[in-house]
Amino acid sequence: MADGLWVGVGSDHTDRKAEASGIALSKQLCGKPVGRSLWSYSDVEKHWDSLLLRSWAVIEGRRVLYQDSSVSALRAPTDLIARYTGLKALDASTLMFCGTPGAIGGIRPASRFEIELHDPVLKRSLTHHYDVEALEVIS
Repeated sequence: MADGLWVGVGSDHTDRKAEASGIALSKQLCGKPVGRSLWSYSDVEKHWDSLLLRSWAVIEGRRVLYQDSSVSALRAPTDLIARYTGLKALDASTLMFCGTPGAIGGIRPASRFEIELHDPVLKRSLTHHYDVEALEVIS
């Protein structure tokens, strides 16, 4: 935002079958749900690598841990921004997804996803959830 870099949670959800035709197409077919709350990056920058990223999926009616990783497994936001823009910051009103840890048990469809970015230092979490409606493929 105009007052600096902010951190949130969201999903760069894709249609896995459409990925066979093209990654850009698969990303364009799905909405990008994002959480409503943000943290100032400056509040977490010094302990960034201690943040934990987790998600749960509801698969066949069961809630299962889908991802569980420190964000240290991903590139730092400032590194991604520099690689993408060649600058130290993004333009205001720009959102950038920063990657995701591997799925426990592999990528698979689910009816619901729940996302959490947990800060064990400041003892708080950003969370979001969304339901998935798979549309019938009509040929």
